[in-house]
Amino acid sequence: MNLSEKTRPASGAPVLDIRNLTVRLPKGADREHAVEGVSLSIAAREILCLVGESGSGKSITSFAVMGLLSKELVPVGGEILFQREDLLRASPERLRQLRGSRMSMIFQEPMTALNPVMTAGRQIEEVLTTHTDMSRDQRTRRVLEVIRAVSLPDPELIRRLYPHQLSGGQRQRVMIAAALALEPKLLIADEPTTALDVTTQAQILRILKEIQGSHDTAILFITHDIGVVAEIADRVVVMQSGRVVEQGDAGRVLDAPEHPYTKMLISSVPSLTPGTRAEAPVKPVALSVEGLSKIYRGTSFFGSKREVRAIDDVGFTVRGGRVLGVVGESGSGKTSVARCVMRLIDCDGGRIRLDGVDLAAASKRRLHDARKDVQMVFQDPYRSLNPRRTVGQSIIEGPMNFGVPKREAWERARRLMTLVSLDPDALSRYPHQFSGGQRQRICIARALAMEPRLLVADEIVSALDVTVQAQVLELLNGIREKFDLAILFITHDLRVAAKVCDEVAVMHRGRIVEMGSTSEIFASPKHEYTRSLLAAVPGRTWSAEAGLGAGGA
Repeated sequence: MNLSEKTRPASGAPVLDIRNLTVRLPKGADREHAVEGVSLSIAAREILCLVGESGSGKSITSFAVMGLLSKELVPVGGEILFQREDLLRASPERLRQLRGSRMSMIFQEPMTALNPVMTAGRQIEEVLTTHTDMSRDQRTRRVLEVIRAVSLPDPELIRRLYPHQLSGGQRQRVMIAAALALEPKLLIADEPTTALDVTTQAQILRILKEIQGSHDTAILFITHDIGVVAEIADRVVVMQSGRVVEQGDAGRVLDAPEHPYTKMLISSVPSLTPGTRAEAPVKPVALSVEGLSKIYRGTSFFGSKREVRAIDDVGFTVRGGRVLGVVGESGSGKTSVARCVMRLIDCDGGRIRLDGVDLAAASKRRLHDARKDVQMVFQDPYRSLNPRRTVGQSIIEGPMNFGVPKREAWERARRLMTLVSLDPDALSRYPHQFSGGQRQRICIARALAMEPRLLVADEIVSALDVTVQAQVLELLNGIREKFDLAILFITHDLRVAAKVCDEVAVMHRGRIVEMGSTSEIFASPKHEYTRSLLAAVPGRTWSAEAGLGAGGA
């Protein structure tokens, strides 16, 4: 697909017109301004994608529009004209009137943005209570209308459920419903699909496209996912270190990028076409899973007992130096498989053999001895590192618990920091002093410090920028070759699976429905569910290689 063929919305007066916006950072920051001289505009029925790495100023720009900047961030220049009204000069009371009624925002993480002690219906209704004189019955009818509009099943039930009783995709749609309750003229979506699986992501993007057309809404969509940009953007603005470095029609920017930074972002996008790897000697099986099953038992919302079969007769093997990717939607059983392999939860049946030892049946003592041979890297590195310990203390803890002398453990930690491209002198620093990508590298170093035979990686790049993601994936490729490491790689991102996995197991409703080499499955999927996953990948008909070829690498 040539993105230049996309139809632009009708031109008109901008709904949002940002002119030379400059926001100052607190003293002591690594640069003077969070954003500097930023100018962009969005018309009705237009989707503008704001693209860039973490720290580029994307979210600061959107928070400035909504009047949500922290006190440390001070706008020192420019204008933010919303329907010709300068928001930088509006009073706090006026901004409260505008938020929710004429401009709304969808945040990246709905679980933290939604109130955990309020039902979904009450949270949507809160907007109507604050900004309208509707009666209670009118508000209830409107809540049900917007729940239906975002394609949520059984609106009456959804209205009564709390956030923790909804899936990630359902929570995100509740956020969208609340944002749309009063049909705002401007909708800001801040990374709303980052952690969602491809089918849920496709549904959210389709809903936003429908909103754009049916409500004459201007949408500012913030993302680091170039595939999403290729899927929905009318125009693109690329930001780097607080400045706009390139902007224009989506077709022009993605098919023929001009700025080196834009080219670098595009070159970091994993291709859906798996790369070819040189034939390697067949190594022994490190992990063998047979007949694995897991049933979660609990009580439903209405008090009845229920069982959920999360894993049903799952089996696979992973050899040394190979990566097996487990892909599927949220709720497919991917993470349950990883947690069973790690014995973080007990399975209800089956065998988990690691170098001949059945972890599923191992005693506590035998399991303790096997722990050093299987290590896990989690999705959120900040939550998995102890904030009160230096990263060096976190890395040496495991080896020392298994008898490695302190001096040798520190020497190993220094070597591993070099291996993951970090300064060994940074071992004395704390997790909050590193970026997200650096923290993930530290977590990988901590896992490798145990010299494991198997590494379980659970969605370890899902929240990272494309450039950092590319670096971490390259690091994993190097590690598995250097240490003959077997890797069980859990992901919902099929582009990432194509980049790093030798084999893929596709899970659906607790079962593996298709398994084989990555190249075979991506080129010729046999199961309907696999075909639906591949069809849902955003921007699947656009390739980074084509854009760089047109723009000149």
